[in-house]
Amino acid sequence: MNIQRRLCMSVVVACCMVALAQAQQTPSQSKKPRSDNQTSQPYLLGPGDIIEIKVFGSPDLNTTAQVDGDGNLSSLAFLDPIPAKCRSEKQVQENITAAYARLVKDPQVSLRVVERNSRTPASIFGAVRQSTRVPMQRKQRLNELIAAAGGFTEKTAGTIQIVHTEPVMCPGPGEEEQGWPVDGTAIPFRVVRIADLQKGLSNPTIRPGDLVLVTEAEPIYIMGSVVAPGSILMRDQLTLSRALAMVGGTRKEAKLSEIRIYRQKAGATGQDIIKVNYASIKKNEIPDVFLQPYDAIDVSDTGIFQGTDWWAKVLEALTGGLRNRMLIPM
Repeated sequence: MNIQRRLCMSVVVACCMVALAQAQQTPSQSKKPRSDNQTSQPYLLGPGDIIEIKVFGSPDLNTTAQVDGDGNLSSLAFLDPIPAKCRSEKQVQENITAAYARLVKDPQVSLRVVERNSRTPASIFGAVRQSTRVPMQRKQRLNELIAAAGGFTEKTAGTIQIVHTEPVMCPGPGEEEQGWPVDGTAIPFRVVRIADLQKGLSNPTIRPGDLVLVTEAEPIYIMGSVVAPGSILMRDQLTLSRALAMVGGTRKEAKLSEIRIYRQKAGATGQDIIKVNYASIKKNEIPDVFLQPYDAIDVSDTGIFQGTDWWAKVLEALTGGLRNRMLIPM
């Protein structure tokens, strides 16, 4: 009996401790922040949206209507145009209810958006895995469009261009501070560096109708006395030192005091020849050189084997000497 009593007492004490712990946790849990879904802003209507309206007890008034180009519901029976642009379903429902109250006693009106057509999808293309159109039924940021396109490819140049094709229809608080125009006349175009996006320094809101281009890198050609001659892709703020490192660096016989960069002239035929003392750059005596797309970098050799035709020159010298010896009379 004593053992059974002790077991019963232990169970009672354990239950009391659990209840006490739950009572202490309840206040803290009630202070949890609301989820994003609970705090999200309601959808605001715009031209092209289609809504379904039902008036209980008055089936003749049930209808499907579209928000017109002026932002109004102008096809409702017996009613003057109801403003709908940049207003929530609840606000429009209250206006319709008040308007029908003059015709029907205590009208019970329900309203539901059946088609959201007022926000043009944003398009993303360029150096992404898959070009796509992204629905803009809610506000989205640049990183969400990148994710929808499957991320970047290895051909990205390091910048993203955003072109605005439509004005902001329903500007929200803080959008002016972010640099987005309200009247559609300012900042039709902006550039975001991928490095800033990845660091969280820049992640702008994308507007309906925006064209988002992830720029593709253009080639730079490196030839001569380097480990792996060939072409590389132009990245953001690419310097001569970084470009040479990308092809394995220069060879021992490279003439570092004079590397030539052949650059196409802007808007004209021909090219400029830029001579660079790379040895001084390595010693931090002069600043590094920033490259441009389609630059051709020529790293020449030093010594008697300078150039790519040194063997032809040696062969010509040998055969020429032999020919001259044969022409000497004995």
